[in-house]
Amino acid sequence: MTNAVIVDVIRTASGRGKPGGALSGIHPADLLGRMLSALMQRNEVDPAMVDDVIAGCVSQVGDQSANVARSAVLAAGFPDGVPATTVDRQCGSSQQALHFAAQGIMAGAYDVVIAGGVESMSRVPMGSSTRGGEPFAPVASRYDGRLVPQGIAAELLAARWRLDRRLLDEYSAESHRRAAACAAAGGYDDEIVPIEVSTASGERTVHSRDETIRPATTTETLGTLRPSFADPAAEHRFPEIDWRITPGNSSPLTDGASAALLMSEGRAQQLGLRPRARLHAFAVTGSDPVLMLTGVIPATHKILERSGLKISDIDAFEVNEAFAPVPLIWQAEFGADPARLNPRGGAIALGHPLGASGTRLMATLVNHLESTRGRYGLQVMCEGGGMANATVIERL
Repeated sequence: MTNAVIVDVIRTASGRGKPGGALSGIHPADLLGRMLSALMQRNEVDPAMVDDVIAGCVSQVGDQSANVARSAVLAAGFPDGVPATTVDRQCGSSQQALHFAAQGIMAGAYDVVIAGGVESMSRVPMGSSTRGGEPFAPVASRYDGRLVPQGIAAELLAARWRLDRRLLDEYSAESHRRAAACAAAGGYDDEIVPIEVSTASGERTVHSRDETIRPATTTETLGTLRPSFADPAAEHRFPEIDWRITPGNSSPLTDGASAALLMSEGRAQQLGLRPRARLHAFAVTGSDPVLMLTGVIPATHKILERSGLKISDIDAFEVNEAFAPVPLIWQAEFGADPARLNPRGGAIALGHPLGASGTRLMATLVNHLESTRGRYGLQVMCEGGGMANATVIERL
C-alpha cells in the first residue's frame, strides 16, 4: 500500500472569535487561502500539482457558505483546475479532511493533496448553520428529549466522572502555563504563519502570536468565574449537575485556519521534499449523543487496536480541550502520562476554531515530536452529535 506522508503543516496564530479579534477583519476564504499559498511557498511546490484540497468548516453559512474551500483555492491564486471540497464532521472537520486526504493517497487516487480547515467565529457565530439549535424532531424523539447542548454535556461529564471545580480549573491553568512557556521559547514559530492584519485604527500589523493565551492565569483567578451554562430545565432533568463549567475551563471562541500538505512517499522523494511524518492509523466512531463528548474513549480504543500500539508506545497525545473534562476523562480511562498529554497546552489556551482545529492540533503535534525526538503521536477529537476522530502519526 502507498504510504501517505505529511510534508508540512501550518496554522495561523489564533484570534479571539468576536468583533475586534485580530483575525476578525479577514474573510474566512482569504484566511484559508493564505495558508494554502504559504504551504506552496514554504515547500516550493507548484499549485498545479495539487490533486485536491479538502477543508473542514462547521458553520457553512454566510461568509463560509458555497464551498469555502473552493473559494480559498481561488483566493490563493491556484490554477482553475485545482478542485476543492468542504467537509463537516463538527469539531473534527479538518482532522477528517486529513483522513480523507491520506486515504485518497493510500488508495492511489491522489499524489498531492492539501487538507485543512477554517472557522471565523467572529464573522459566522457558532450555531449559525443550525435551525435555531433545536434537534431534528425524529432524533429528539429517539432520545426522549434528553439531547442537550455541548456545554451541558460537559457538565454531565464533570458530574459523572466526579471532576470537581478545582480540578477542572487546575487543569485549565496548566494549559495556559504550558502554552505560554512554549510561545516564550519560540516553540510555535515553525507552525505559525504570520499574517498581516489591520487594527481597529486602520494600521497594518503582523499577527503571529496566539491571542487566546493568558500567561497570568491561575487556578485562583479561574475559580472566580461564574458557570456558563446554568439552566434550571437541565438541572431538573439531570439533578447530578452542579454547574462547574465556566469560560475559564472551556475553549474560547476563536478565529483561525490551518493546512497540511500531504503526498505519497514516492512523490515527495521525486520532488526532493523531506516528509515530516507518516500517517500510521485512522479511526472514527460514534458515541452517545447525549453525553456527546465521550467519543474520544472508544475512538482511542479503536485506533490502538488497529495500530497494534499500546498507550506506553506513544510519545505525545493531543486530546482536544473543547472543555476540561474531555482530556481528564480520557486520561482516567487510559492512565496516560500527564506530561505527554497536550504538552504544549491545548484549546483552552490556544483556542478552538472549530473547522480548523484538527490540522491545528496536527501542526502542534508534529512540531512537538520533532523537538523531542518522539516517534509516535496520537491525536483524538470529540465532536458534536456524539462522534470522534483519532489519528496516529509516526515522525520521520
